[in-house]
Amino acid sequence: MTTALDLALPAAAALWGATAGSLLPRAAYRFSAPAGEEWRTTCPAGHPIRGWLGRAPCRDCTTDSPAPAPAPVPAPTEVSVPTPAAGPTPDDAPAPGDGLTPDDGSAPGDGLTPDDAPTPGDAPAAADGEDVPPGPPALDDESRTGGAGGNTKTATTHGPAPAPRTPRTLRTTPLALATALVCTALALATGTRPELAVWLLLAPVGVLLAAVDFRVQRLPDPLTLPFAAAALALLGVAALLPEHAGDWLTSLYAALALGTAYFVLFLVNPGGMGFGDVKLALGTGAVLGWYGWPTVLLGTFAGFLFGALYGGALVVVRRAGRKTAIAFGPFLIAGAFAGLLVGAYTA
Repeated sequence: MTTALDLALPAAAALWGATAGSLLPRAAYRFSAPAGEEWRTTCPAGHPIRGWLGRAPCRDCTTDSPAPAPAPVPAPTEVSVPTPAAGPTPDDAPAPGDGLTPDDGSAPGDGLTPDDAPTPGDAPAAADGEDVPPGPPALDDESRTGGAGGNTKTATTHGPAPAPRTPRTLRTTPLALATALVCTALALATGTRPELAVWLLLAPVGVLLAAVDFRVQRLPDPLTLPFAAAALALLGVAALLPEHAGDWLTSLYAALALGTAYFVLFLVNPGGMGFGDVKLALGTGAVLGWYGWPTVLLGTFAGFLFGALYGGALVVVRRAGRKTAIAFGPFLIAGAFAGLLVGAYTA
């Protein structure tokens, strides 16, 4: 029989998840710096960032408002440019390119003597590969197209190039929705047992880690190591409360075992397994170990399965090759989430 508490608990968990997730965009933006760079201290507009939680990178920015569209570029227009008229060729000088030797005995290709040279206004059109004769001044911001010999026929004008786009921030709605769904599912699976409070506190951190790693393939140390420490500490408190359904020592042993296993994979193939995944495995091992070793194995297998399916899909649609590196952190977290749900239901 469904009680009021059974209905209120998932609703409260969803409300908590939506509230916590709506405060993640600022932290996600600050942590989404490429490897080797410092965490971001200014927003895309250049304002200094204060604090780590908020709906926007800074108080002067709004996350959910659409980014300003670039200025419209006018359609290319054809501008007629007159071709410089060629003056008459002196009687004693050959026309350009006819191969004849002038009467003064100069070899073909030699310059004309001052007496025979045409005036600047009578300059002939340039031949292929030669400089374009002086003409009207070039228009600003244009690219030219013409026939052979560089003889300009038309000029296509374009508007100024748009300014480079600033780094985009994660919007509030996807993060809030994802966190709310995760918290609701955990509440439905765990029920009123005391470890639910632990899962609800750790869920926003897991969503944040997945979002950052997916964007820049980086798992920040300020999140991974405290995540493991907080999981063990909070589960230690839950183990002191009545009606809990897990074992704290198994959580500790599972954290050490999974961290060691991922460290071995890192040593064997550093290019395929990052050291950030090793640190994250400590936290996911602690969470999965609460419900026993079968849950640890299930969550670990699910993480590799999700990663393999995603990588295979990218190969099928030709968006990645077999050796393309992908962020494994989101799938490690997703596998732990799946194993945790199964473990909570069966506990």
